Amino acid sequence: MQATTPSKSDMQRSLSLFDSTMLVIGSMVGSGIFIVSADISRQVGSPFLLLLAWALTGVITLIAALSYGELAGMMPSAGGQYVYLREAYNNRIAFLYGWTLFLVIQTGTIAAVAVAFAKFTAVFFPAVSENSQLFSLPLGQSSFTISGAQILAVISIWVLTLINIRGVQAGKIVQNIFTSSKSLALAFVILLGIIIGSNANAINANFGDNFFVIHGDASNLDLWSLFLVFCAALVGSIFSSDAWNNITFTAGEVRNPKRTIPLSLAIGTGIVTLLYITANISYLMVLPLHGDAMALDVIGKGIQYAVNDRVGTAAISVILGNNAVLVMAALIMVSTFGCNNGLILSGARAYYAMAKDALFFKRAAELNKQGVPQNALIIQAIWASLLCLSGGYGALLDYVVFAVLLFYILTIAGIFILRKKQPSAERPYKAFGYPILPGLYIVLASIIALVLLFEKSDTSLPGLFIVLLGIPVYEFMKRR
Repeated sequence: MQATTPSKSDMQRSLSLFDSTMLVIGSMVGSGIFIVSADISRQVGSPFLLLLAWALTGVITLIAALSYGELAGMMPSAGGQYVYLREAYNNRIAFLYGWTLFLVIQTGTIAAVAVAFAKFTAVFFPAVSENSQLFSLPLGQSSFTISGAQILAVISIWVLTLINIRGVQAGKIVQNIFTSSKSLALAFVILLGIIIGSNANAINANFGDNFFVIHGDASNLDLWSLFLVFCAALVGSIFSSDAWNNITFTAGEVRNPKRTIPLSLAIGTGIVTLLYITANISYLMVLPLHGDAMALDVIGKGIQYAVNDRVGTAAISVILGNNAVLVMAALIMVSTFGCNNGLILSGARAYYAMAKDALFFKRAAELNKQGVPQNALIIQAIWASLLCLSGGYGALLDYVVFAVLLFYILTIAGIFILRKKQPSAERPYKAFGYPILPGLYIVLASIIALVLLFEKSDTSLPGLFIVLLGIPVYEFMKRR
């Protein structure tokens, strides 16, 4: 396989430890922490299991991040996880990851986050709401429509893409500003809930005798069935905690990457895990977990039946009253905009690495005069925009949670493989707790993935199909 022509310029190593940590945090924290706790609580039915879901997700994420540090230290080049899979296995496995990343994981997330940004912008500007239809085309018994929210989502993707085309320096400034802002704002919201908004009724309902008591559908399940439900419920928290690996894609632009990337992974995932767990504690101190879907007030609906699953908004409304919607909308706008900047900045570096191996569009292997993969950024923006306009990104994201776990498992298994294949390779950082903790991750993630495969086959099997669809594409690319 022939490599593509050399790049026009070199990547600039301008990302410090702070910049890298902001990229980890910013890529992870979107709108999920403000929403998915409602769905998790409906499935598990108890405050203890809700917190356990977030805590277990945090532990799994931290183990994975600490394990990736070894690979990042060994291979401090652009492409990150794609490169790790290539070196541990082969080009085919690496391509299947990159294919899924481009087709759904990265671009689908970019589309979903962009639409979330637009939805909450509509609180201030109703013209860009989902209900504001700008175009409609009848298609049999249904129709293809484009809303103001979709158009704003596309505009936001291209604004961030153009900023990042101007160089990694421009991208990191946006990232640092928005990540710092949303982290402080989220911490402030958490403190508001714990210090000011906490009330005796919610605390008694959630942390008293009911802390371990399971209500709802899950209350009638045997232990094994409850375990399966719990694993399935982790989908929301896992997806909300995803994208921490994006920093590995940018290794070619990180200063002293052998030290910086492992540290940023540990610090960034640790901070987000702490924020997520304390956010849920805050929710539980403000709102009862159990609620009634037909209730007319926020307290009555509880966490389980918060309007549109917007638990964060419901909690803040108890504290701030009518101003809560505006406060939360502004926070989520900042959060999603910063999140998408990180996703857009980093994702293009993976496609750049693929193109260097002649496994992506040839021109994606070129850097512009600012030292960034401009063509890869543009290709990514085009596909993410199409997903926005199609409206199918939500279903696609449901499909790939299984695939995401699969590639995480393969990558961490790669640590064991590379210890055998390349025993003398430089390892400035070794996986924390090796072999126990990486092995534990593989076991836990495999259990969750298998449960999803059998209990949520309607979404997991299409996700597996998307991955496998890459095999004939790889064979075609290889023969070009």
